Amino acid sequence: MSTSYEAAGVDIAAGERAVELMRARVAKSRRPEVVDDASGFAGLFDASAFLRYERPLLATSTDGVGTKVDLARRLGVYDTVGHDLVGMVLDDLVVCGAEPLFMTDYIACGKVVPERIADIVGGIAEACALAGAALVGGETAEHPGLLGPDEFDIAGAGTGVVEAGALLGPERVESGDVVLAMASSGIHSNGYSLVRHILKNSDLELESTPAELARTLGEELLTPTRIYAKDCLALMETGGVHAFAHITGGGLTANLARSLPGTVDAVLNRSSWEVPPLFEILRAHGEVPQAEMDKTFNLGVGMAAIVSAETADAALRLLTGRGVPAWVLGEIVPGKGTAAYT
Repeated sequence: MSTSYEAAGVDIAAGERAVELMRARVAKSRRPEVVDDASGFAGLFDASAFLRYERPLLATSTDGVGTKVDLARRLGVYDTVGHDLVGMVLDDLVVCGAEPLFMTDYIACGKVVPERIADIVGGIAEACALAGAALVGGETAEHPGLLGPDEFDIAGAGTGVVEAGALLGPERVESGDVVLAMASSGIHSNGYSLVRHILKNSDLELESTPAELARTLGEELLTPTRIYAKDCLALMETGGVHAFAHITGGGLTANLARSLPGTVDAVLNRSSWEVPPLFEILRAHGEVPQAEMDKTFNLGVGMAAIVSAETADAALRLLTGRGVPAWVLGEIVPGKGTAAYT
């Protein structure tokens, strides 16, 4: 009795078809420093671009999208989770002031459906272009028997560069600075295990349209992560930026505290913004305590910037002009390195 790789559940031809379908979309993320590798085994980037730096520091980050992919699978929508992946990876890089340069992705699935894989990778490439980075390579792995035919997971890694003298972080933050909030586009990619738990144990349905929303709950939950990289880099060019905080798992206060030295606190004004209705829907139907909401979700703030007081107004004007809703969230005062609401 003979057997084959295909009989074991791996379809090489489907993988090759997926590569062909995604090729044109990936090309849209190309940067001039990308060098073609005819073999396709590696992504190449021309490091001579770093010659303009006095002391270039490479920054790297890796992440995934988490259980949000399960909602994408259930709804049959695959092009938005790629944006989520890029937001999670490249917006972490920009926190230290690094310009995102390139990214690679990894997709594990139970069965390669070429159109589905092309949608996922196409979304990654489109979001890379929004962040100014190139998608230089990736891998799609078929895991029959370990994942169901419709199941998948995605992860990625990114690399950026920052001039050593321009590195942002806690050591730049001082009392009197202002904390600016940049609005999220929704839940982004954190807290979806709690979202799925609420959906399972409440009367909420993905296909329903709650009165507070203008579209279905499923569409709202799959809203792709806002990509802040270029906005943050533009903000840095104006001067006065001391630190950023990407608001991901752990919520606003925990992530903001990571960007503070041990000599100051961030005092935040909870009444400075209106929490989007989606979060209140989840809180009410899941009977989630406010403290749990605070540490699980971004509650409408996807990125925070700590800037000098004299540049805060100009920073807000710049962000507004770039289409990023932003406001004064709080202030930096003497303290012990914590962030809390007034």
